[in-house]
Amino acid sequence: MLKHLVFLKFRDNISESDIEKLESMLDRLPSVIPEIKGYLFGRDVVKSERSYDFALDSDFEDLDALKRYQQHPEHLKVLEHVKSICESILAVDFYYEG
Repeated sequence: MLKHLVFLKFRDNISESDIEKLESMLDRLPSVIPEIKGYLFGRDVVKSERSYDFALDSDFEDLDALKRYQQHPEHLKVLEHVKSICESILAVDFYYEG
């Protein structure tokens, strides 16, 4: 399996409705993108100086499945919104047994 982790640092001026829109958009993806094998996301609760504001943890069968997900029209809509509300986006992708 391939683990896809994404960390988001929001811009200072985004609203609660911007975050709720993101959550709603993300919530919908597993029902429309069959490549997604596992999907969790949430807001940071520690809020330390080094914390990012939001994380996404998703699982895919392999790198090809991740690439199909990344090009899916519904994911691209989410990505457009993410770019509009974030000052920084980090990602890590790695294989694991599971």
